[in-house]
Amino acid sequence: MTDTLTVRNFRRYLLGQLVSNVGTWMQRAAQDLLVLHLTGGSGSAVGIVTALQFLPQTLFGLAGGVLADRCAKRRILLLTQSAMTVQSLLLGLLTVTGAVNLPSVYVLAFALGTATALDSPARNSYISELVARGRVAAAVSLNAAQFNVARVLGPALAGLTVAAFGTGPVFLVNAATYLAVLYGLITIRPGEQGESGRPDHRAGPRSRGAAPPRPARLRDAFRAITSTPELLLPITLIAFVGTFGLNFQVTISLVAVTVFHTGAAAFGYLCAAYAVGSLVGAIYGASRAQPPDTRVLITSTIVFGVLEAALGLMPGYGTLMALLVPTGFAAVIVTSTANALTQLHADPHLRGRIMSVYFLVLLGGTPVGAPLVGLVSDTLGARSSLFLGGLVSASSALAIPALVTGRARRRVTHVVNEPVPDGLRN
Repeated sequence: MTDTLTVRNFRRYLLGQLVSNVGTWMQRAAQDLLVLHLTGGSGSAVGIVTALQFLPQTLFGLAGGVLADRCAKRRILLLTQSAMTVQSLLLGLLTVTGAVNLPSVYVLAFALGTATALDSPARNSYISELVARGRVAAAVSLNAAQFNVARVLGPALAGLTVAAFGTGPVFLVNAATYLAVLYGLITIRPGEQGESGRPDHRAGPRSRGAAPPRPARLRDAFRAITSTPELLLPITLIAFVGTFGLNFQVTISLVAVTVFHTGAAAFGYLCAAYAVGSLVGAIYGASRAQPPDTRVLITSTIVFGVLEAALGLMPGYGTLMALLVPTGFAAVIVTSTANALTQLHADPHLRGRIMSVYFLVLLGGTPVGAPLVGLVSDTLGARSSLFLGGLVSASSALAIPALVTGRARRRVTHVVNEPVPDGLRN
C-alpha cells in the first residue's frame, strides 16, 4: 500500500480527489436536507432528486466510456471537474440569496449527474495508467479509502455547517474544493510511467511509427463482458447491489428525519458512522496481500445484505448508528473488490468502455432504486426500504454466481461439441 503512494502522479491525483470528495459529500448531505426543508419532509422528493442526479449515468455513462478510450483522460477530467465547480457555485448562490426552489435543485442535480457520467469512466480507468499492473488493486483500494475518508468527514461537516449557517455555504465550500483536484490534475506529469511501462500516449503527440488507435466501439466492451465470466460476475452482481442495496444517501436521511425525528447534526453522525466502517474496510482492502477474487466478492455481498436488512430492525438511534459501522465495512469491500476485478480482467484498450458499463450498473440503477426507496418509505416506512434492499442484495449474491457459472459451462460445452471442419481433421 505504501509503495503505491510513492508514485508521484498517483499521489497527487489521490490527494486532489480526497479534498474534492470531502466537499462532494458535504453537498450530497446538504442537498438532501435542503430538499426535505423545501418539501416539508417528503421522502419521494429526496428520491426524485437523487434519481435525477444519477439518471445521466444511464443516459450518458456509456458515451463517457467511449470518450475515455478515445481521448486523453486527464483532459476529460479537467473539463468535467470544471463543470462540477460551476454547478456547485450556482446552487450555492441560489441558496444563500433565497432564490432556490425545488425545480432549480432538480435541474442542477441533473447537470451535476451529466458531468459525473462523463467523468466517472475516465476518472476510474485513469488509475490503471498511473500505477503498475501489480499495484492496481492497492490503488483501487486506496482510492476507495480516500473516498471513505471524505464520506466520514463530509456529512459530519455538512451537518455541523448546516446547523450553524444553513445549506448555502456548504455548496460554496464544495465549489472551492474542486480547485484541489484541478491542481492535482494540472501538476501530473504525463510522461512519467509510474513503473507501469505504459504511459498515456494520448496525453501528447503519438510517437513515430505507432499503430493507429482501434475504433472505440461499445459492442466490443459488451462482447468482452458477456464472454468473460470474470467480468460478467462482478458487473452483474454490482447491478443488483447498486440498484437496491446502496441507497444510503436516501435511506439514512429518511430514517434520521422521519423515524427518529433528529436534526442535521444527528443525520451527519449516522453518515459518519457508515463512512467510518467504509474507511476501515478500504484500508483493510488496500493492505491485503492476496489479489481480489470472486469468493471475497460473493461472501462480502451476502454479509452486506444481511447487515442492511438488520438495519431496518434496529429499535433505536444508537443501535442503528452502531450497526452502520460494519455495514459500511462490508459495502466498501463489495464495491472495491468488484471494481478491482473489473479493472484487472479488462483489456487496456477496452478499459474505459468496460468501466463505463460497470458504473452504469452501479449508479445507473439509482434512477430506479432511489424513487422506489422513497415510495416504499412513504408507503411502508423507512425501515422497510432498508430491510428489502438488504434482502435483494443477499439473494443476488446467492443466485447470480450459479447463473454465471452455468452459463460459462454451457458456453464451453458448446465450443467443445462444435463439429471440426473436414479440412482440419487429421
